[in-house]
Amino acid sequence: MFNPSREQVRRFFCDAWKKHIDRLPLVGAEVTAADIAARHPEYQAMLSDANAAVEKEWVPEGGEMNPFLHLSLHLAIHEQVSIDQPPGIRMAFEQLRARMDPHDAEHVLLECLGETIWRAQREGQPMDAMAYVDAVRRKSSLI
Repeated sequence: MFNPSREQVRRFFCDAWKKHIDRLPLVGAEVTAADIAARHPEYQAMLSDANAAVEKEWVPEGGEMNPFLHLSLHLAIHEQVSIDQPPGIRMAFEQLRARMDPHDAEHVLLECLGETIWRAQREGQPMDAMAYVDAVRRKSSLI
């Protein structure tokens, strides 16, 4: 399993964005990363300055969401939906997409995924994949 460092993740997103801007060929996950970045104009200036982005610290006390966490969660969600893992996540996502913009639907998954990860860390347990899918299903029935 690939476990990139914080710097590697940040450089990956910055490099994908630079390739996109420079109209260079994107390969593999770079295609998705550049697409995600394109849908987040609020992060594009930051992604354009890789050296500063690698060094910057985002702390909850500062009231800022770490953009690389946000982008990485989008990337994870894209992968989950594409392979339907955990089982049922694709259908839950499609139910949301039928009711809202696909990017907004991704944000619902992102919120549920973040909550599930937080709960697992707080309880010192593995992530409960079915609780995650159930949370998305509940949200999709409310929207």
